[in-house]
Amino acid sequence: MNKVKFSVLLSIYYKEKPEYFRECMESIYSQTVLPDEIVLVEDGRLTDELYEAISKYECRASEINFVTVKLEKNSGLGLALAEGIKHCSNELVARMDTDDICVPDRFERQLKVFSNNNNLDVVGGFIAEFDIDKEHIVAERKVPLCHNDIVRYQRKRDGLNHVSVMFKRKSVLDAGNYKNCLLMEDSLLWANMIKNHCHMANIDEVLVYVRTGDDMLKRRGGFDYFIKYRSGRRKILQTGTISMSDYFITVAAQFVVCMMPLWMRSLVFKKILRN
Repeated sequence: MNKVKFSVLLSIYYKEKPEYFRECMESIYSQTVLPDEIVLVEDGRLTDELYEAISKYECRASEINFVTVKLEKNSGLGLALAEGIKHCSNELVARMDTDDICVPDRFERQLKVFSNNNNLDVVGGFIAEFDIDKEHIVAERKVPLCHNDIVRYQRKRDGLNHVSVMFKRKSVLDAGNYKNCLLMEDSLLWANMIKNHCHMANIDEVLVYVRTGDDMLKRRGGFDYFIKYRSGRRKILQTGTISMSDYFITVAAQFVVCMMPLWMRSLVFKKILRN
């Protein structure tokens, strides 16, 4: 397999399952084009089972340089990634979560797009969501392909699937890096990158399989979730990339979804918010 100079950035915390982490890592190690570096942020103290799973990949450093960044306490995804990107030694950085599974040629596809257009700062793609296994897809999240359409879409919903993106490290840092913004770390980053005149594109194919199901839908309901969402949208409003009407429309819609019973929220996600 070919190896190219780019990094993969991940963050893990104590609630992750070791078996999901191993699936994630194996999908990286079996890519048609391998990264030369994986940067894993340990966001606070982990379980013994997770440490054991991680140690097996630290021992495979001859294949891919494996860097662990240890945070003393759980800081949340935004601050964990903000620290992790500082430890990435390559200009191109791919993102994913530690329970995701990449399609075998994900990185090859994204590197080709960057090679064909050096002006791009972020390249993402579609995701396929599954509950039990990736052979049984429950929904796909398709996003706009071209920069202008992504920017327009971003006013209401994310025009990039965070776990699918590959971006230029310098572009992220120049836009202020990831920030602490619960549930919306990526949304705030995209807003700041748009404000900083970064260029974005998506590939019209699934790049990552993402775990979903009732647990995910439960987390996206309730008043506490709504308060966090509203706080995140306020921060995005302050960037100037959305209007006051964009803010009120999205916050009102999110309130309705959060207050729905689980079965109804599931229908909304599968039939309306996904393609």
